[in-house]
Amino acid sequence: MATQAHCHYCFDVLASRLNKTQAHSLSEFEAAVAASSASLTNGTSSSSVATNGATNGVTNGTNGANVNGTTNGASRNGVNGNGNTEKKFPLFVTWKKLSGGHYDLRGCIGTFDSKPLNEGLRDYSLTAALHDTRFPPITSKELPSLECGVTLLTNFEPASNPMDWEIGLHGLQIDFVYHNRRMGATYLPDVASEQGWTKEETIVSLMRKAGWTGGKKDWEKVPMKVTRYQGSKAVVRWEEYLEVMESMETAEDGEESEDEEEEEEGEYMVGK
Repeated sequence: MATQAHCHYCFDVLASRLNKTQAHSLSEFEAAVAASSASLTNGTSSSSVATNGATNGVTNGTNGANVNGTTNGASRNGVNGNGNTEKKFPLFVTWKKLSGGHYDLRGCIGTFDSKPLNEGLRDYSLTAALHDTRFPPITSKELPSLECGVTLLTNFEPASNPMDWEIGLHGLQIDFVYHNRRMGATYLPDVASEQGWTKEETIVSLMRKAGWTGGKKDWEKVPMKVTRYQGSKAVVRWEEYLEVMESMETAEDGEESEDEEEEEEGEYMVGK
């Protein structure tokens, strides 16, 4: 399941690349998010952390993007995963930028091949941010206005026909031949519902995205393979990433202080 930690890690990978600093590991962010959740459960967290925990999030089967990136929004109910950074998933990373009070797509690329999470998130956080050909590469100045979404895909299965899927639950992958060219495209599970499309409108839009130029009502004449799938998506904004980074730095400072105290105590005992 996609988690807040996945998004924090993507932010860190991108920020580190742009600012030429050392990135943290995915496991470090998983530990930080777990510690934050434990703090919330014990009622010892600050109000800022409580806000972070309540707004970051995951949703199953209702969020998404497409291979080259049409995606809009996400539910933000916090859920933690199993912390297995080597578990493999097909995945997508989506970047959005705050503009005029709402977030617009800034880059989105993913893969249907299963990748270890640490490797896949690292690679596609950069690919989506810097190599989505529809947009100029994201710059360091844009970081404070960004939102990161991570979608993990599951439950792939063939659809019996182009209408054999549920809006808000399934993403679609289509493949067909048009003018002797093989074409294909995908939308993640949230696209149709957030655009307010019917199933037919979704299929037509997806075919257009793949390169089809036929008449609006001619789509039914095109034989196609339709695969449906589900997914979970987590979303984090830049300021939420900074809160986690601050908590990680505070924890690191605390560990260094403890180490120094132990060293001083050891020296005193040896001196006696």
